[in-house]
Amino acid sequence: MAVTKGRWVGGMTFHVRTPSNHDVYMDASPEVGGNDGAARPFELLAVALIGCTGMDVVSILKKMKVENYSLEFECEFEKAPEHPKYLTKAHLKYIFTGKDLPRDKIEKAVKLSQERYCSVSETLRGKAELTYEIIIKEE
Repeated sequence: MAVTKGRWVGGMTFHVRTPSNHDVYMDASPEVGGNDGAARPFELLAVALIGCTGMDVVSILKKMKVENYSLEFECEFEKAPEHPKYLTKAHLKYIFTGKDLPRDKIEKAVKLSQERYCSVSETLRGKAELTYEIIIKEE
C-alpha cells in the first residue's frame, strides 16, 4: 500500500510528500484563514484528472504513431453547495492543435482513457457527472 505523508505548516498551509517523493503544498484563501500561498485541495482534483487522462492520451497516441501536435486542457468543475461540498460535475476539454490531425485516432485515445485507463476518472465516476469534448484546431 502506498503511503502519503503530510504536515501542517501553519495557518491553513499543509505540506504533503507523495509516495513518489514529490512535494505538494496546499493553502486556503484569506477569507478562511489562509495566505493564498498554494492550490486548494479541491482544485487538485481537477489537476489530477487532467494529469491522469493527459498521460493516457499522449501514451496511446504515441502507440498510434500520431505526432506533431500540442495538447491543452480546460476543466470546468462544480461542487455541491452544502457540506460536504463534493465534486458534482466536471467537464474536460481536450484541445489539440496541429496540421491534419487524425480525428478518429484522437477520439479513440480519449475514449480509451476515459472509459478504461484513467484511474482518476474512474474514482470520480458515480459521484460526479463527468463529461468531455475534443477540440481540434488546425495550425
